[in-house]
Amino acid sequence: MHKNTTCPYCGVGCGVKAEIADTENSIVGVKGNKEHPANYGRLCVKGSSLNEVLGSEGRLLSPRVKGEQVDWDSALETVAEGFIGTVMEHGSDSVALYLSGQLLTEDYYVANKLMKGFVGTANVDTNSRLCMSSAVAGYKRAFGSDSVPCCYEDLELADLIVITGSNTAWNHPILFQRMKAAKSKNPNMKVVVIDPRRTATCDIADLHLQLKPDSDTSLFTGLLAYLSSNGQINSEYVDLYTEGFEVAEAKACSLFPDIESVAAACDLLLSDLQTFFDWYSETDKTVSFYSQGVNQSASGTDNSNAIINCHLATGRIGREGAGPFSITGQPNAMGGREVGGLANQLAAHMELTSEESLDRVKRFWNAPNMATEEGYKAVDLFEAIEEGKVKAVWIMGTNPAVSLPNADQVVRALKKCPLVVVSDCMANTDTLDLADVCLPATGWSEKNGTVTNSERRISRQRSLLPPSGEAKPDWWIISEVAKRMGYGDAFSYEHPYQIFSEHAALSGFENNGSRDFDISMFQDIDEKSYDELKPVQWPVNQDAPYGTARMFADGKFFTPSGKARFVSIDPKLPLQLPSEDTPFVMNTGRIRDQWHTMAMTGRTSRLFQHRDEPFVELNKADAFKLGVEEGELVKVSNFQAEYIGRARVVEDDQRRGEIFVPMHWNGQFSSKARMGALVQPKVDPLSGQPEGKHAVVKIDLLRPAWQGWLMCKEALTEALPVEYWSKVPKETASLYYLADTQELDDGLKWCREHLGEVDIWLEDKGSNSFRAAGLNGEQLEWAFFVMPYGQIPSTMWMEEMFAEAELSIDQRRYLLSVTGCELEDPGEMICSCYQVGSNAIEDAISQGCKSVDALGAKLKCGTNCGSCIPELNGLLAKQL
Repeated sequence: MHKNTTCPYCGVGCGVKAEIADTENSIVGVKGNKEHPANYGRLCVKGSSLNEVLGSEGRLLSPRVKGEQVDWDSALETVAEGFIGTVMEHGSDSVALYLSGQLLTEDYYVANKLMKGFVGTANVDTNSRLCMSSAVAGYKRAFGSDSVPCCYEDLELADLIVITGSNTAWNHPILFQRMKAAKSKNPNMKVVVIDPRRTATCDIADLHLQLKPDSDTSLFTGLLAYLSSNGQINSEYVDLYTEGFEVAEAKACSLFPDIESVAAACDLLLSDLQTFFDWYSETDKTVSFYSQGVNQSASGTDNSNAIINCHLATGRIGREGAGPFSITGQPNAMGGREVGGLANQLAAHMELTSEESLDRVKRFWNAPNMATEEGYKAVDLFEAIEEGKVKAVWIMGTNPAVSLPNADQVVRALKKCPLVVVSDCMANTDTLDLADVCLPATGWSEKNGTVTNSERRISRQRSLLPPSGEAKPDWWIISEVAKRMGYGDAFSYEHPYQIFSEHAALSGFENNGSRDFDISMFQDIDEKSYDELKPVQWPVNQDAPYGTARMFADGKFFTPSGKARFVSIDPKLPLQLPSEDTPFVMNTGRIRDQWHTMAMTGRTSRLFQHRDEPFVELNKADAFKLGVEEGELVKVSNFQAEYIGRARVVEDDQRRGEIFVPMHWNGQFSSKARMGALVQPKVDPLSGQPEGKHAVVKIDLLRPAWQGWLMCKEALTEALPVEYWSKVPKETASLYYLADTQELDDGLKWCREHLGEVDIWLEDKGSNSFRAAGLNGEQLEWAFFVMPYGQIPSTMWMEEMFAEAELSIDQRRYLLSVTGCELEDPGEMICSCYQVGSNAIEDAISQGCKSVDALGAKLKCGTNCGSCIPELNGLLAKQL
């Protein structure tokens, strides 16, 4: 049996077709839904491995209060009484919710309704604050509404795509493949990548502008000045449909009187900048595609408006193949925006600052206690918790103890908070460990509701399997707490379609075209129609019953004048600046095969094969100056925290004086790799979005006294007493990379103290190395090898030993000799989809494969999601 649903990872919103076993209540496979207009059948490696992250192991299966398992009624009463008591003693603003772009729209809607209409506080924010709130603020300043004007089809119809602050190849791989395919069909298409790093996305770039970090505002303000000076303004469009152009133009021209001043501000070659400006000036069908590199800045909103200004000035908006396109990071960040998931929003794209909107929502909800002022935004919220202003917080589906800036402060705040409630589907996260009340929520494959992707397309995420243990939907949990707080009549939902229907009705309530978000066609939807709902782009109303591909085709905007607004931009320096003590700029982001803080992707070994340890990417010249070799452990630090990872030394992919670290590792997977702890809590003054791409740090060699690796049949329940450890899940065991700055004087004693009885032992005192293993009967329980990092072999051969009921004589010999019997070392894993390593690829190239297509035909690499194609091209270039 097959069932259609939607992927729970990035904001592309790919359709998934799941194959469900009829008798086993399990998903035996997933593939892309060829009929879904977001992906037309393609899935990336994360989506393709969704069936591997399911199952009850590692799930939160029952409610817990103060560490003790309780029934649902007791847990719900504890939450309700805690919130009621806190509000009665300290007022409505002493409680808060912190939500997630992983929640479904129905969950988000009920949470916002409870807090903003009944509890009476707008202290409801979301981790979407960290990824796209600056884009929201930029759209609203320009258009009067949070309206993404473009659709994915525009990426295929454009003649120029300007990718800014996005490693699309890794972070939105299906859209990258659509761009790549479109470029192959359209020889006139140009792609410009604007990024301080040379990433895999540059594989399709005709031009890479490797600008100085956080100089995007200068670049696009300079572009506006260039368009003006060279007669490239669409005066007719500007006059008819915009306002404020003269002021923005004058400011831009005064700041950047010539192209040389722009090149200097952005640290770019004049010839490269001239090429970009010429292409932009000459190309009518231009899409600006931007993401976290634009948004995660103290000037994120200005960055967004600087981009939008150029589109308004040229009239490139509301048309096929043209527009400023902000791509969201999460599967339902857009849905959260629709229902007012940010602390400065009301539901249905209405404003907290509008008396008319407050009255409208109050009447619609029959709400007794509407919030009337903006609440705490994410960073401010956790500072308010530590200061004692917020005394009860409910966190749903997110891990702020890892992901927020100054993450150690978040931990301190939650430890101090009198009541911390966490709803999650996983049993172990850094945040859940700090909770007083843990509520088991349904996960992907169990959830039932809707999500909205980056092109405003609403899709169904359907329940495929029954809930694990006692897990419940988030909307149900919130509604049950609301009932116990005395608001039962307003939260008597029995099915998510009822919530969606109410959400749709509110979107059309007293709208009459005055607000962009309108899905009133669904206000009378029934359960059958909801179950069968096909993907559709809002607005969906009487005027657009089949949805809307593009916004603003008629030149009408949602500002008081009905015209789009230019914003005068004055570029500013980042708030975190290098110094003698912290000379490096630290950039952060996702890697290809992982997602957020690995709560889901950390459950399958396949997604660790591409990058299995936290790392620090740095320029070769900086590495030489610091005395850092490839693969050495380095410590990245500032006055807030430390991070330890492996050095990945690159040529010019990384600018000098700048480093990159991944965002995913956390306290469940590594000792000191929570990158958020290093980022200062500096935010954009308009959006409240943190400056996550421009932390400042220093780098030191860790200089461990010893290194090694440990493999255990069962995962360790307590961290070992070492400076550095990093966990890698395997099919039959758990692998740990270990290192310590303290000498390991008696390895045998150490093994007995921390691992158990030693059954196999071989020591080489001359090289300060040893090999040890413990058995349970004849079965291998653990194996520990201490040796220099460069000598650590592939572990694939040992993984098979943990699956054996008993070790053979040969296998015991292999343990002592550290040689891997018949299994070949695959090298660095390049294609996770088909398990193709660098060694096989290099062999194929040496045997005559001289193109990606040839490698695909021989090894299948690059033929599924295509995320590895840039690396295949890199290996081809290196070998040939």
